Amino acid sequence: MKTLNALIFTAALLTGTTALAHSDEVLDAQKAPNGGQLRMAGIYHFELIVAKDSKEAKDNPVVVYVTDHAGTKVPTVGAGGTATILAGKQKASVKLVPDGDNRLKGVGTYASTPDMKVVVSVTVAGKAAEQARFTPLAPMAAPAAAKDGHSDHKH
Repeated sequence: MKTLNALIFTAALLTGTTALAHSDEVLDAQKAPNGGQLRMAGIYHFELIVAKDSKEAKDNPVVVYVTDHAGTKVPTVGAGGTATILAGKQKASVKLVPDGDNRLKGVGTYASTPDMKVVVSVTVAGKAAEQARFTPLAPMAAPAAAKDGHSDHKH
């Protein structure tokens, strides 16, 4: 019985640590390899890049990079997907097609608004579709400063 309890406790610790390691807040604090926003999507990480300075709705690129949790590139040959963009009162659906080693790309009509939300769905060849939600233009929170027990005191 002690062994079973120890296994359950260990599994709970590992599961909690893994979930924490890939939360949106943790991913937002990391520097994305291509300057986009990172999100966990099942067994993958997706990095979304959208136009950041398009004041009016016009044709703009949408790029999604696919990696595994260790940051290793996942080939996108034979993959496909969609990006659904909600920006202001407009909605755009962008078809994503392979465009390089681990990249999918498409073009859609959207404006760069701070409230932009994007839902990305990607199907890698031979795998189930995975989905992630992004807020690519929302201000990123700065990583929390470590509490040393004294940093919040005024001198």
